[in-house]
Amino acid sequence: MEKKKSELWDWIKAILIAVVLAALIRGFIFSPIVVDGMSMMPTLHNGDRMIVNKFGTPKRFDIVIFHAPEGKDYIKRVIGLPGDKLEYKNDTLYINGKTYKEPYLNQYKKRLAGGPLTEDFTLKDIIGRDTVPKGEIFVMGDNRRFSKDSRYIGAVPLTKVVGETRLIYWPFDHFGLAK
Repeated sequence: MEKKKSELWDWIKAILIAVVLAALIRGFIFSPIVVDGMSMMPTLHNGDRMIVNKFGTPKRFDIVIFHAPEGKDYIKRVIGLPGDKLEYKNDTLYINGKTYKEPYLNQYKKRLAGGPLTEDFTLKDIIGRDTVPKGEIFVMGDNRRFSKDSRYIGAVPLTKVVGETRLIYWPFDHFGLAK
């Protein structure tokens, strides 16, 4: 009888430890997310399931999840980092006066009809400042014509960033790293 109680207690401890570890990992390290909408097409599709890495600081062109002003979580690409001066001119990105290629937009640009994919703007036009403020990032969706991003909601405080994501795990035909 004593042996059964001991074995049962061992199982309960093991299950409790597993549940606590799973909660800690999901809460502080990795968590799943479902892409909702088409603002990141063609890179990400509505319904794609991804893993969010909650460690680290976003880098230029990373895909990040952040808490948007409407109380929803958005998924967008980091275009500008703190201190960057941004401009779009003739469908070309300029950061601190230097031209940057955006290969993730090539598929849409090839099929484009009726104007540029990304309308011309300067950071001053959008947020009233010449540079991305300290402690904030400027984000945009890859589906530039249909994305509610920093052009509409302003720069995103780093404190609102949940994490960076790259790994698509579902559906299987999309499995892999988002670029």
